[in-house]
Amino acid sequence: MKDRIRKFLGSLSLTRKLTLMYILSIAVIFAANLYLFVCIDSVLAEIDGIYYSNLRLNDLTDSLARTHADLTSYLSTKSSDSLSLFYEDRSTCLQELDAVSGSLTYAGADDDARILFDNIRALSENYFTTCEETLSAKRGRNIQKYRESYARATGLKDYLGAYLYSLNNRQLQNNSLKYAQFSATFRTLEITSFMILILVSLCSLALILPLLRNAMRPLQRLSAAAGEIGRGNFDIPALDVETSDEVGVVTAAFNQMVVSIRGYLSKLRESMEKERRLKENALLMDAHLKEAELKYLQAQINPHFLFNTLNAGVQLSMMEHADRTYRYLQNVASFFRSKTDREKQVTTLAGEIALIDSYIYIINVRFSGEISYERDLDDTLSQTIMPSMILQPIIENAINHGLRGIDRQGRIILSTYRSGSTAVISVKDNGRGMSAEQIERILSGSPVIRQKGDETNGVGLSNVIGRLRLFYHRDDVFDITSAGEDRGTEVLLYLPAE
Repeated sequence: MKDRIRKFLGSLSLTRKLTLMYILSIAVIFAANLYLFVCIDSVLAEIDGIYYSNLRLNDLTDSLARTHADLTSYLSTKSSDSLSLFYEDRSTCLQELDAVSGSLTYAGADDDARILFDNIRALSENYFTTCEETLSAKRGRNIQKYRESYARATGLKDYLGAYLYSLNNRQLQNNSLKYAQFSATFRTLEITSFMILILVSLCSLALILPLLRNAMRPLQRLSAAAGEIGRGNFDIPALDVETSDEVGVVTAAFNQMVVSIRGYLSKLRESMEKERRLKENALLMDAHLKEAELKYLQAQINPHFLFNTLNAGVQLSMMEHADRTYRYLQNVASFFRSKTDREKQVTTLAGEIALIDSYIYIINVRFSGEISYERDLDDTLSQTIMPSMILQPIIENAINHGLRGIDRQGRIILSTYRSGSTAVISVKDNGRGMSAEQIERILSGSPVIRQKGDETNGVGLSNVIGRLRLFYHRDDVFDITSAGEDRGTEVLLYLPAE
């Protein structure tokens, strides 16, 4: 029999074993709790019935007292409110009489108690009849009669109170005897509950332990073997597959895994070493490539822009004295010297602003001062470190794509200010503005489509954004805002102030 049970349990899946253990334990606990619930509910119901009649008798006594008080109040004041309350309380007394009758039957009252209640009902009917006679005499202004009737009603009310008191005491005596019986029943129930609890615990252990031992024994062996593997010992013998459940499947797979690890461990180590070398080489090549791309972009000079700039310098030298020509050519030289400095990849905010000043001066000379350039700078941020060639492409983009061709004077405002530990650089123009789609395309890294005739230096906003994110290892260093078409654009840079 024991072998059959073990064979049956071995054929079950682990899920079914756990489900079977859960169902058996829950079934035993449920049966025990159901039995205790039925016993306790029965006792509580009988206890409720014991004192129900006393509660009803107390309610009837209170209602009778209120009714007589309402009668007295009406006779004294002849108030319609008192009369209404009298009839309401009288109706309540009649209902309470019926409730007392039912409670006595429910509590199993003896014959003496039933006789007392019959007297109370007869006296109640006589009392309410006398009250009606008193009210009629009062309304008929028969003073002698209503005084006599009221005196009889008061006497009947006192008799009723005495009878109710006697019946209540009798019920309390009977209930005290029943309470002693129920107390003994509760003690017996407590002992029974304790014994059932012990029995349920023993039954649960007897049912669950064999199932649990059968399910856990293969897992324990598998756990010990896995510990040996974890310590680097792959020369362990194959585990016996005793069951066909999930643990048996895992054990068979574990045995196969050990065999595979022994065969491929050396190859895996060799492969990992090769992969590490390839990754190091790839990272080194990627770093060199990014550095070459940056130097290449910094070295680019648009021939069309250089030609127009120098041509404007020649024309200016013909129209003005040499001092202004010198100043112009000096700004041009300063600008292109910064542009062609291939070794300088990092600069300061002050150096970038100086480059912008030269660039705006050149543009205004070429186009007769059509661009208004304003600065609002925080001098404490002048030495903030940043990549070179960042602000000039932004200004150039604002002129070519925002201010060129508008029917009003173009204005560019360059501002720097501190926000906590962040240096904020703002480049704002009053040009054409940008749509949300254009802003999204630029921030996502897509290059701006260049129109024919654009005089740009080849370094677009996508390159600026990429270099900033690479330099600071953050994505939230660049943002663009625009209120819409013809309402200008603002480019914001968020750089660490230290």
